[in-house]
Amino acid sequence: MNARRQPEQALPVTARDLGKKYRRGWALRETALVIPDNRVVALVGPNGAGKSTLMGLITGLLRPTTGEITVFGDHPTGKGLHPAVAYLAQQKPLYQQFTVTETMTFGARTNPTWDQRYAEHLIEQAAVPMDAKVGTLSGGQRTRVALALALGKRPRLLLLDEPLADLDPLARETVLRTLIAEARTQGITVVLSSHVLAELEGVCDHLVLLHSGRVLLAGDVDQIGADRVPLGQLVLDRMREAAAQDQATRGAAA
Repeated sequence: MNARRQPEQALPVTARDLGKKYRRGWALRETALVIPDNRVVALVGPNGAGKSTLMGLITGLLRPTTGEITVFGDHPTGKGLHPAVAYLAQQKPLYQQFTVTETMTFGARTNPTWDQRYAEHLIEQAAVPMDAKVGTLSGGQRTRVALALALGKRPRLLLLDEPLADLDPLARETVLRTLIAEARTQGITVVLSSHVLAELEGVCDHLVLLHSGRVLLAGDVDQIGADRVPLGQLVLDRMREAAAQDQATRGAAA
């Protein structure tokens, strides 16, 4: 990361005129975005809206085509995650042949800010055997180990790209409740991408809604909601409006 610190750039994420273009076209375009501290952010939108691309730009795994993005005031360089950021995708980065203990040892060796006691506490809280091999664990247990690996780094920003998609509803509820409790207690900003809008109700206090590679709506839920409309309903209404506008534009151009 290259440090270019200014007062407004100390926030978890800021983006100005951010865009990413692939051969097939623009995945993200003209994006202006601010993710504030101490929020649980719902990153939502239809397939192809640009959610995973935005996360890739935040982590530095992708480089922008236009504009700029900063993470805690630093510009991602593609040479690794910002030390204050942890990232967990649906394909959880775990070695199946490692035991849970060996997985935690790996975390300690690869993260300078590693907190072994805290990571072990999270494993114990989930009642996952430390001597069990990762490949023998249930989906819910593997997710808890992956979260311990991410949180044991003591991040200030945690990015979660559909990490609960392979779990049954009960396991999803349990893991999500534990995750949010830890985030609130530890003061971690969480960006959670999910297609299951119902599980975001009462959990997320900030919304980023993407549509066709652009930010359609962003802000604290209590400020952008009207007449206490549930978050899921608010998102669906705006997505329907955007889809109808797209259809009308295509019809006019035909």
